[in-house]
Amino acid sequence: MAPKPLDALLEAAAGAVADAQGIVDTLRGVGIEGWDAEHIRHTLPWVRAVLGKYFRPDVRGLENIPPDGPALLVGNHSGGIVIVDTFVFACAFYEHFGPDRRFHQLAHDVAARMPFLGGLRRYGTVPASQDNARAAFQVGAPVLVYPGGDYETFRPSWQSDQIEFGGRQGFIRLALEEKVPIIPVVSVGGQETALFVTRGQRMAKLLRFDKLTRIKVLPISIGPPFGVNILDLPGRLPLPAKITIQVLPPIDLAEQFGADPDPDLVYQHVTAQMQQALTSLQEERKLPIIG
Repeated sequence: MAPKPLDALLEAAAGAVADAQGIVDTLRGVGIEGWDAEHIRHTLPWVRAVLGKYFRPDVRGLENIPPDGPALLVGNHSGGIVIVDTFVFACAFYEHFGPDRRFHQLAHDVAARMPFLGGLRRYGTVPASQDNARAAFQVGAPVLVYPGGDYETFRPSWQSDQIEFGGRQGFIRLALEEKVPIIPVVSVGGQETALFVTRGQRMAKLLRFDKLTRIKVLPISIGPPFGVNILDLPGRLPLPAKITIQVLPPIDLAEQFGADPDPDLVYQHVTAQMQQALTSLQEERKLPIIG
């Protein structure tokens, strides 16, 4: 029986109080220990209902994820710091496999460490690092990684039909070392939750912002309620764009590329598959936001 709405609100409120108490710990470091199956169980029906009305998610191919054990899910990332595609997919994952199956999503430090976003951490979101990925694999959890990171998630809205990992191949080394399959996860719609104008790479370099933080962009976007945002600040409410996500079949690297795969060939294969799927999803869309 689904938890009552009041139970979900009480659970969310309790989580907010815990977040306020744990600000110092959050800023010091975040690992996989924040995952909370009971919190997911109590809040998932409510969160799913809200996201379902607002973003009308269509998540396909979840059966391509093995029913148990670790795997590296490789996604294209959209929507800036407001990680709509991540949370939509996490909710679909838990609805499909149940809240007791552990699942972790790697996100940029800015999103994963925010003190009052503990709800994301309870759903499995952690700062992107190979240590966190390996810790998740050790407990049998699938891990979702976004190789494109800030470079891809802040690409201009008119490039929303492009897979843009920027040549980053760390996910391939991780999959090879941990002997886990790669499962591509392709999404569309996130880049319509605002008008993303520019990455601002030159400005970030000029201001040495890339040296002060792990962020190599200083992007400009337009969206409510404040209009113009820089790095999604002072704050942005995502537009209600329809989010569509397609999970592709797993890729066994050793089986498909041999005992010592060439990372360049693997990279080309994975990104080509994802680009083909993204192009198909984009062609389905009739209008921006509406889908």
